[in-house]
Amino acid sequence: MNATPFDSDAPLGSRRAIIRYNPDNAAELEMVELTWGLKPKEADGRPFRFVRSEGRTFPSHRCLIPASEFHVTTGERRYRFSLEDGNWFYLAGVWRPATGAWPESYAILTVEANPEVARYQERQGGVLLRRQRLDWLDQTMPESDLLQPLPARSFDVAQLGGAGAQPLLAL
Repeated sequence: MNATPFDSDAPLGSRRAIIRYNPDNAAELEMVELTWGLKPKEADGRPFRFVRSEGRTFPSHRCLIPASEFHVTTGERRYRFSLEDGNWFYLAGVWRPATGAWPESYAILTVEANPEVARYQERQGGVLLRRQRLDWLDQTMPESDLLQPLPARSFDVAQLGGAGAQPLLAL
């Protein structure tokens, strides 16, 4: 598998590979490409790409979004966050089946930002380490145990683009 950068600013409706249990064969893991953004349950609601995880349970339709890093925009600057050890990871997500004109789609679950990310925004996607993938998909651990910010110094941070972009020190 090849994990790629996850861009938090990607447009609603962009497509990306996710990992989930096959809805037709619950014993089979599959990687499928789904649309980013869930249709709201309310008829007049707006589609959404992120779901706040605190105080909620996700008893079905869990998925994993493989990522080598994630990108955040603050003002006119963009930053890359990758794991300090260089490993790739998963973002915790949920998916929904297609309904009417809305395709099968997914959203990212968010948690409070860890110390490195908090310098740029208050929340971030829920990062799951590779060893936690089946804990999430198989529901062997409570959501509240898995969906936590990583400890300080978990991420390397670098500014993207522009002349003179350089890695930033995390204190």
